[in-house]
Amino acid sequence: MAHLIKVSKALTIAGSDSGGGAGIQADLKTFQELGVYGMSVLTAVTAQNTTGVQGIFPVAIEGLEAQLKSIGTDLTPDAIKTGMLFSGEYIERTAYMIREFQWENVVVDPVMIAKGGATLLGEEALHAMKTCMLPLAKIITPNIPEAEALTGIKIDCIEARIEAARVLFDAGADHVVVKGGHFGDGEFVSDLVFNGIEMIELVEKRIQTKNTHGTGCTFSAAIAAELASGKKAENAIVCAKKYIQTAIEHGIDVGSGHGPVNHFAYRRVTHEQY
Repeated sequence: MAHLIKVSKALTIAGSDSGGGAGIQADLKTFQELGVYGMSVLTAVTAQNTTGVQGIFPVAIEGLEAQLKSIGTDLTPDAIKTGMLFSGEYIERTAYMIREFQWENVVVDPVMIAKGGATLLGEEALHAMKTCMLPLAKIITPNIPEAEALTGIKIDCIEARIEAARVLFDAGADHVVVKGGHFGDGEFVSDLVFNGIEMIELVEKRIQTKNTHGTGCTFSAAIAAELASGKKAENAIVCAKKYIQTAIEHGIDVGSGHGPVNHFAYRRVTHEQY
């Protein structure tokens, strides 16, 4: 007779990356490495590799809703992360379904991808992100350009980062992580975490590498995995930071462009296999 193991479940709502370094592929790898059962809802299929994005093909909005219903009626997630939601309409529909099923532990990585692969938060999507997704977010994880777009604040100093974190918290997010990878090129990278009461800086050594594809996806997925496993928000963020730092530090060599982070590095380092 089979021995059944009770396992925590995490859901990613994001785009597919054919190159395997970002999007739902990165999220599912991260869930697996951190010991949670991964599920996915696709918003778009992308043709991409380490040299860039060659095409983006959105899933029909009915397909998005059908996937969410399939999960909600049978496989209630313990945590969710959202990635590329493609457009304002997709953001609104996703937020509606999250509220409908009363899902909690929502991690929002506020990413939009334009044709050609550039990060883009258009006006319609920005409005939907601020009014629909932010109030649902247990944790939001913008990088500097995304935080600037969401708040309208030019982030060129630590005081501006603090102000942006406060604005995002006031917009509804329970915890805000303003990532620091785009902030200067110094020896260290600092992520700013705000929970409405205190500002915390998570500081790690900057790793000089071109292989950072999927960093944001992987970090937010790691947070969701830790939340699904029962960790509190601040602890989940700290653990996810260690996971992504290790994934960047122990890089893998695939492709001719900007390669992915190493999703299995953390487990191997933890078990002293590196």
